[in-house]
Amino acid sequence: MPKLKTVFICQECGYESPKWMGRCPGCQNWNTLVEETVRQISSTDRVSQKRDSKPVRLTEVDLEEEPRILTEMKEFNRVLGGGVVPASLVLVGGDPGIGKSTLLLQASEQLSLGGHKVLYISGEESVKQVKMRAGRLGISSARLFVLAETDINRIEAHIKDVNPEIMIIDSIQTVYNSEMSSAPGSVSQVRECTGELMRLAKGQGIAVFIVGHVTKNGALAGPRTLEHMVDTVLYFEGERHHTFRILRAVKNRFGSTNEMGVFEMKESGLVEVANPSEIFLQERAQGAAGSAVVAAMEGTRPVLVEVQALVTPTNFGNPRRIATGVDNHRVSLLMAVLEKRVGLLLQNQDTYVNIAGGIKLDEPATDLAAAISIASSFRNKPTQLTDVFIGEVGLTGEIRRVSRIEQRIHEACKLGFSRAYIPEKNREGWTPPEEMNVIGVGSLAQAIDLALGASGHAFTGPSYFPPDV
Repeated sequence: MPKLKTVFICQECGYESPKWMGRCPGCQNWNTLVEETVRQISSTDRVSQKRDSKPVRLTEVDLEEEPRILTEMKEFNRVLGGGVVPASLVLVGGDPGIGKSTLLLQASEQLSLGGHKVLYISGEESVKQVKMRAGRLGISSARLFVLAETDINRIEAHIKDVNPEIMIIDSIQTVYNSEMSSAPGSVSQVRECTGELMRLAKGQGIAVFIVGHVTKNGALAGPRTLEHMVDTVLYFEGERHHTFRILRAVKNRFGSTNEMGVFEMKESGLVEVANPSEIFLQERAQGAAGSAVVAAMEGTRPVLVEVQALVTPTNFGNPRRIATGVDNHRVSLLMAVLEKRVGLLLQNQDTYVNIAGGIKLDEPATDLAAAISIASSFRNKPTQLTDVFIGEVGLTGEIRRVSRIEQRIHEACKLGFSRAYIPEKNREGWTPPEEMNVIGVGSLAQAIDLALGASGHAFTGPSYFPPDV
């Protein structure tokens, strides 16, 4: 009989300790170590678990390309890398009430209508409650099976009876293994049940979707190894006061990472947004200072968003620096560059920077647009509605090259923009569209003077101007 031992496991990061400690050495959080009983596997069990396998030459492996399973939601297919991969394990995380169950239930109905047998397992709702939600969404498919169960051993028995092609677990924190004494949702239970689901997915060729909860810090609950075990990790993001939801891939073994899909939450469920750039820019004010548009890359898709800034004199000794949708430290860095290299006196100004639409940007190519919006608000001079700004700002005030400049420019051209400010080095090796006037800039001071006009004051600080300007 397997031996039992007691260990203390951190519920945040999965760190194991033979004794209790107030502070976890792994994640530095307080009061997160919980006592759990772990079953030790004997040597006979290890022998029985071994599989008959032998090394083979890579050139001798027969590769049978399996077609991906497509849904009617193109945004959902895009984030997955082109569709659902058979025998894959996908983890979907997000804040409570953001719409994870709604998204997967709609995807289940579309997959079942495509001729695939889908098993939806709910550990948080009864079968009748799932039926009520399905009725609100207009879902009724004969090939969609619903099960309310939390025991992983009973779930395996039902899988053998139904033999589904796609399975959804909502959520992994409610599933438990009866052979373990720890409570459902603990690190041991989550790790063990995910391992069982992974073996089911790979062994029987079932595409498994797992819904995971997130902590107060926004990270997926459970051990960090949970993200390493699965094939794909998706985050479902969005503000409660906005109707738009963003499905983002942060790990994908079968496609591009950092891919993004945009949905709009309506009364009848989630509706995909085919052109996110148009949605993010449709409420942009005309002639307002402190606004600039950037063509950012989200995975393989260019998205045009508006960067807003408000600069106002402070009433306190230390000015405030608040950023929403962009890194706050990056905004402070850009303001230091604006003050040192361009000559804008911002040390006594409160500055607020916001990415309109609730989207979050973390790539360096948004630096130029953020700096232009700050300078526009400070000088109270608006930018042109047809201007787009792309570029990374260095500490010496130079504008550095960015990747995929052609895709960004073509997306801006499709939406009616006629002038683009890009790094000087990015003008080489390609031909811009005839409708787009591409201006290469070498320094932040040059970009501000071209976009907003001359500053009207002398500044002798270091800056770079090409000879032809």
